[in-house]
Amino acid sequence: MTTETIISIFLGIGLAASAGFRVFLPLFALSLASYFGVWDLNDSWTWIGSLAAVSTLGIATLAEIFAYFIPWVDNALDSLAIPLAAIAGTAVMVSTVADLDPVITWSLAIIAGGGTATAIKGANAAGRLTSTATTGGLANPIVSTVETGTAVAVSTTSILAPSIAIILVILILIVIFSIYRKLRPKLK
Repeated sequence: MTTETIISIFLGIGLAASAGFRVFLPLFALSLASYFGVWDLNDSWTWIGSLAAVSTLGIATLAEIFAYFIPWVDNALDSLAIPLAAIAGTAVMVSTVADLDPVITWSLAIIAGGGTATAIKGANAAGRLTSTATTGGLANPIVSTVETGTAVAVSTTSILAPSIAIILVILILIVIFSIYRKLRPKLK
């Protein structure tokens, strides 16, 4: 495996993790990066760097971000976003991975990309439900702000410094699973 391949995998995993916080934001970030020539995508994914894709994903990103600030709508969005995050995580991973056999690329995309996005989105959805149950939804805008900020930070780091992004993703997953393990005995 070449260094370029490893970096492309790190980029894909970082953007997939970001999809666990906001589905459209990492796709928009990747679209912008491709449009401005910061990152080259696989030949079949060059369309994501078109002006039409940048515009469409930008509008979808803004709509998603603002919708998460509406109490109760945010919980409804989470139920839709879990499968969408898996798809988005898989898509960003398959679009960025370079120089691998298609079987390996798709396996990585589904497991690492879709799996990472789903794990993070599932944890976020559970956190939002807890916030809604304990505060009547009053704290949900704070949760949404943190999630959006994290998605922006992880997406930006993934595009500009993928090797740092992978460390960030590992830290995020450690935090999520440690919180889950602390809460799990209380849930029984």
